[in-house]
Amino acid sequence: MPPAMRLREDYRSLSGPEKAAVLLMSVGEENAARIFTLMDDEEIKELSQTMANLGTVSSSIVERLFVEFAEGISSTGSLVGNFDSTERLLLKVLDKDKVESIMEDIRGPAGRTMWDKLGNVNETVLANYLKNEYPQTVAVVLSKIKAEHASRVLAMLPEPFALEVVMRMLRMEAVQKEVLDDVERTLRNEFMSNLARTNRRDSHEMMAEIFNCLDRNMESRFLTALEERNRESAERIRALMFTFEDLSKLDSGGIQTLLRSIEKDKLGIALKGASEGLRETFFSNMSERAAKIMKEDMASMGPVRLRDVDEAQLAIVQAAKDLAAKGEIVIVDSKGDDELVY
Repeated sequence: MPPAMRLREDYRSLSGPEKAAVLLMSVGEENAARIFTLMDDEEIKELSQTMANLGTVSSSIVERLFVEFAEGISSTGSLVGNFDSTERLLLKVLDKDKVESIMEDIRGPAGRTMWDKLGNVNETVLANYLKNEYPQTVAVVLSKIKAEHASRVLAMLPEPFALEVVMRMLRMEAVQKEVLDDVERTLRNEFMSNLARTNRRDSHEMMAEIFNCLDRNMESRFLTALEERNRESAERIRALMFTFEDLSKLDSGGIQTLLRSIEKDKLGIALKGASEGLRETFFSNMSERAAKIMKEDMASMGPVRLRDVDEAQLAIVQAAKDLAAKGEIVIVDSKGDDELVY
């Protein structure tokens, strides 16, 4: 998912790559395409990453950066850098397969090398992937990332497996380049590309997110009407929607992370409209005292308006999505088949 657009108005906050990105986006696609032909792959990736995350740049910054072109540039108002415009620009100078590779790369975690990128992947997400790999492969990966990050990943692996990894790391000598290249290729093709693909959104994903923000009555009306006109789309949207009850699919670590990020008053209101199972999921991840206080607070509330419950649940669902976007928790899809990082 592309980052939220933001208005860039502070000239001093622009980095060198951001200034280059603004320049390329302001000179037109044809001119920018010619400039891209003079760069190597790493430069293209770095600049593409910057362009895709640039957001909205105010016209005053564009004018200040490029005073010699002020007359032509100021009339453009503002520029919007996003994944779509970046991909369209790259397609003018590179073949489709290469563009897809670059876009998958920049949609995944930031970093110039694979090991840099792994350093920006949350330890829970990385551990969930590595626990299914060979211990020797995991040993190679942990030996290539920072010790602090490696320690957090190791702590989240099943203990017997983690011990086997430690033994492999203790016995490990210099890793042959061919082995390292093979591990890196596997990580890129299987792990990073999957992370990148989960960030892609189609129209049904977009509508599911919009429907998530509707109140229950409006959501039901739209879905019912849509079922009459296009049952397949309605069912697909319903399957993609992430609801408050879906929080029951979070593991204990995810629930506890979420609990630290939300207001307790809001949680009490949200749980008033939750199933007994979901309530117990939250209570079981609190201290005994905190759970007791929460239950007493909920009992003292008395009847709560459905609209207030909806608003509280929506706020908590949004908090969960924000944490997932940062890689701090993992949300599974509605069928529970695959782990998706939003």
